[in-house]
Amino acid sequence: MKILIKYFALLILLLLATTAFCQVRLPKLVSNGMVLQRDANIKVWGWAAPNEAISIDFINVNYQVQANSNGNWELQLPVLSAGGPYTMTLTASNTITISDIVIGDVWLCSGQSNMAMAMSGVASTYPTDVSNSTNDFIRNFNVPREYEFNTPRTDLTDGYWMKANPTDVLKFSAASYFFAKALYEKYQVPIGLIHASYGGTPIHAWMSEKALKNFPETLAEIQLLKDPTYVNNIVQNDITLENNWNTTLKNNDAGIKNNWKSNATDASTWADITVGFTKKDIGSVWYKKDIIVSSQTASNPSLLQLAILIEEDETYVNGILVGSTNNQYAIRKYNIPANTFVVGKNTITVRLVNNSLTGGFYGSTFQLIGTNETINLAGTWKTKVGYAMPTLATPINLLLKPTALYNSMIEPLKNYVMKGAIWYQGEGNTGKPSLYSIYLRSMIEDWRTLFNNPTMPFLYVQLPNYQAVVANPVESNWALLRESQLKTLSVPFTGMATTIDVGDANNIHPVYKKPVGIRLALAAQRVVYNNQLVVSSGPMYESMKIVNNTIELTFNTLASLLKFKSTGTPVGTHTNFAIAGSNKAFSWAHARIEGNKVIVWNDAIPNPIAVRYAWGQNPAGEKLFNTEDLPASPFRTDSWTIGKQYFLINYN
Repeated sequence: MKILIKYFALLILLLLATTAFCQVRLPKLVSNGMVLQRDANIKVWGWAAPNEAISIDFINVNYQVQANSNGNWELQLPVLSAGGPYTMTLTASNTITISDIVIGDVWLCSGQSNMAMAMSGVASTYPTDVSNSTNDFIRNFNVPREYEFNTPRTDLTDGYWMKANPTDVLKFSAASYFFAKALYEKYQVPIGLIHASYGGTPIHAWMSEKALKNFPETLAEIQLLKDPTYVNNIVQNDITLENNWNTTLKNNDAGIKNNWKSNATDASTWADITVGFTKKDIGSVWYKKDIIVSSQTASNPSLLQLAILIEEDETYVNGILVGSTNNQYAIRKYNIPANTFVVGKNTITVRLVNNSLTGGFYGSTFQLIGTNETINLAGTWKTKVGYAMPTLATPINLLLKPTALYNSMIEPLKNYVMKGAIWYQGEGNTGKPSLYSIYLRSMIEDWRTLFNNPTMPFLYVQLPNYQAVVANPVESNWALLRESQLKTLSVPFTGMATTIDVGDANNIHPVYKKPVGIRLALAAQRVVYNNQLVVSSGPMYESMKIVNNTIELTFNTLASLLKFKSTGTPVGTHTNFAIAGSNKAFSWAHARIEGNKVIVWNDAIPNPIAVRYAWGQNPAGEKLFNTEDLPASPFRTDSWTIGKQYFLINYN
């Protein structure tokens, strides 16, 4: 035994010694399958022993570099043309080989949940795109979702490059994948996507402390967050509150006590409810639906799709747990093993736990995909409250705090040269929309400084249509935030994709991500690839003129024709134009197209002074498009103060 102990001790010492001499280390981004930026001054960098000499072989050239006294080193590569795959070998006290490197265009893809939404969440909407996705020259790197409040990190904790194929593409951001696909089809150049996003985040989480210098209250909070004890107390308090809440719920849930997951449960007296609902019960709510299944579906694997369930579900088939998700943003897609269903009648049971939000079943895809049949699960379900709870005290999500994600998910990327950035965010700032333009401009400047590229292209998505259609013109924070996004186009080298026609009234995470990616790619063609002939956006409002009892609006159409087109739920016969006189009260208006102009009027308003278009959270009815089917951005001609104007921020 002593001999064995000595042997293992010696082995450990040898391993430690070997590790000590293996000094050269690379950042996570510089790894197998990476995409390097073409036609740019790129570099490879890393860490080594102080003053260690490193030999690097890449594309038939040998380079010699030496680490500095702190062990940092970098290699400036010559400008490279698109191509590959290539291999890079680094030799020092250890040897590292990086294989399958391609040269192309690299894009940073960031934002909140609509950028984070993966292809797995839209696969049922775009099955052909998934099945035909194999392309070795479209690649993706998912940045780990973590926070940091002190020294910005120099590297990521994890991550790897993956190629587009029917399996791995499901892990790609859907919006960014369709963006990359459109660009590759146009230019046949490798596309690399560095995906750094997180659901629910406000813009300030993605900004540096320096970029937030104009917000004193925010800077004060940043200083607090630099104290590890302060942060740890927040974490522990949130854990305690949530654990106590969940324990109380579990101990009192009648559904757990009486085994409501079982098919033996009599749900005939339960209330009826139709999916697509919102239910304000806090605590646990149980749902049941009976379906008839064929022998083929029962004897083979199947797929259960339940769209969006808010917030945490446990889903059962005939009393057997088939899936559970603790994420309100995730599409529920559960693979059901063969023989879980039986021939004939089966019962699907969902226990839904909601601690602070309006819970329910959202979206449109509720179905069971079996063998040679698809069973629609929309319509009526049975429901009963398991146990009602008070609202859980809102946890302090540190990932939403200022600088949290910039320090951990953006700063570590700074040495990696990129073509540009695409951004899909804004929902998290609709509470104070008038400030968003200030934030966005500051963040664009912040990122351009970080990446040492003052003209770094920045393309972004304007908020889509969402929530209930209203019958009459009203004020809207979503409309104001879209206006802030529209104003940001005055920043050089920016582009915007308008998505007012591809949202979902019942789902803040619409599945229609393909047009989003395509429209971002069109903006890239014009802004980044300098194709001035491409029609890259819908009509953009330019000016107004009062002519008698009408207002004449002029648009930049990019040489495309204007047209009206119905989208969403019609509201009367209006065209989303509203007009107002001196009383500032808006009413729906008539509108007609004359060349690149739209004439707007309302016979009841003889002296109009202002027009608004698509001004609302979910504008419906006829909208203004061009012949390329790209929608006009919402806008207003007035500059009247709307709601409360914010000049300082308190994020608490």
